[in-house]
Amino acid sequence: MKNRQYVVLGLGVFGSTITKTLSQFGCEVLAIDKDPECVQRVSEFATKAVIGDITDQQFLIDLGVEEFDVGIVAIGNHLEESLLGVLNLKEIGVPYIIAKAKNKRFKVVLEKIGADRVCRPEKEMGERVARSLLRKNITDLIELDDNYSVVEMKVPQAWVGHSLQGLNLRKNYGINILGIRDEKTHKLELSVDPQYSIRMDDHFLMIAETETIEKFDYLVEV
Repeated sequence: MKNRQYVVLGLGVFGSTITKTLSQFGCEVLAIDKDPECVQRVSEFATKAVIGDITDQQFLIDLGVEEFDVGIVAIGNHLEESLLGVLNLKEIGVPYIIAKAKNKRFKVVLEKIGADRVCRPEKEMGERVARSLLRKNITDLIELDDNYSVVEMKVPQAWVGHSLQGLNLRKNYGINILGIRDEKTHKLELSVDPQYSIRMDDHFLMIAETETIEKFDYLVEV
């Protein structure tokens, strides 16, 4: 199966970071901006970096944008340019479109005209930083999507002395235990006995809704 191809429209901090990260993982990335300096900056790592107007549909067609799998419209401050960027990609036939919005109103409009996903980087990062400051027992968290996360965390006090089978975490809270880290060797064991009696310093690797995990960690306990 061939790697996905990405086209990034707008090369500010957000767009250039996406371009660089995708490129580091070996993805084909076409990067476009009307500012020559922005284009020059990403030309070191992008597959192809082009100076041009993303609101010009014919320009995008001439670049062969219809061959790309994902389009990222990374212009958040200018709604008209963002709208035209999304519309152009949609009409050209790019299958999946992600757009950046600076506020909730922009987000609603971009979704209505066909963006498959709209992100607000400043808001999302602010929330993540705040949550990281509130964490008490979580040692690592990877967000899988807007709802679910894989987490390693120290067990809540309420679990101590109970068995996994007795707690029935999957049924009661939608928590799936993936493994347990040995407190002495720090080795992660992926096979956990349902009858295992949970100890104070145990750390579990689990997958669940992010909100559920947060309740166990720093909000009111479930």
